Amino acid sequence: MVQEDNNSRHYSNLLRSGAIAFLILSIFLFAVTVSEIKKWGMIGKEVAVQTTITVSGKGEEVVKPDIATFNFGIQQESLVVGEAQNKVSKTENEILAFLKNGGVSTDDVKVSGYNIYPRYDYVKTNDVGGGKQVLATYVVSETVEVKVRKLSDAGKLIGSLGTQGATNLSGLSFSIDKQEVVMKVAQGKAIQDAKGKAEKLAKDLGVSLVRIVSFSENGGGYTPQVYYTKTMGASSPRDSASPELPSGTSKITSEVSLTYEIR
Repeated sequence: MVQEDNNSRHYSNLLRSGAIAFLILSIFLFAVTVSEIKKWGMIGKEVAVQTTITVSGKGEEVVKPDIATFNFGIQQESLVVGEAQNKVSKTENEILAFLKNGGVSTDDVKVSGYNIYPRYDYVKTNDVGGGKQVLATYVVSETVEVKVRKLSDAGKLIGSLGTQGATNLSGLSFSIDKQEVVMKVAQGKAIQDAKGKAEKLAKDLGVSLVRIVSFSENGGGYTPQVYYTKTMGASSPRDSASPELPSGTSKITSEVSLTYEIR
C-alpha cells in the first residue's frame, strides 16, 4: 500500500514538472513567433525619409583697411663676413629707431629673412680655360616685415626708408586688424539671406519649415592686395618724398548653406 502511494506521488511530480516545462517552451515559442511576424510585417515597407530643403546665402561687409604691411631689405658687402653682418646690424638698428620714433611698435616689426652668400667675379687668365672665378665679396642681406597701424603715417615712413639705409621695399598691402569680427558680421548677413530664401521657397512649395538640420560655410573671405614695390638706390629729395598710398576699401564675403527639415 505504501509502495503504491509513493509511485502515485512520483507520477504526480513528473506530470507537474512536465507541465512547467511545456509552459516555458510555449512562452518561448510565442515570443519567437511574434518577433518573426513583426519582421514579416516590415517587408515591403519603406523606411521613413526625412524631407529637407537646402538653401544658400551670401553676405558682404565693406570696410576700410586699418593696417599697412610692407617689407624692407638691407644689404651690405665685405670680404669678411663678420664685417658685412655688423654693417647690416648697424643699419637695422638705425631703421628700427626711426620706425619706433614714427610710432611703430617693436611688436609689429620682425625679421622675415636673412641670407649670407659669396659673390664671384670671372677673371680672364692665360690658362687653357681662359679664365677663372675669383671671390669678389660676401653679401649679407636681411628682410624685415613691418606693420603700420596708423595709415596716415605709412607713406611718410616708407618714403624715408631709403634715407635710413634700406636698399629695397616690397610687398606693401592693406588689411584689417580684427578680421574675424568683420567675418562674423558678413556671416550673419549670409545666414539671414539664406533664411529669407528658405521662407520664400517653403511658401512657394506649400510646406512648413521645422528646424535647421545642417549648416556649412562654403567660402568667401578676404585677400590683401599688394600695391607697391620699389628698389632703393642713392637717396635724393625726390626719392624720399612721401608717396601717396590710397588704401581703398575691402570687401569681406561669407557664403553659407542651410538645410531645413520641412513638413
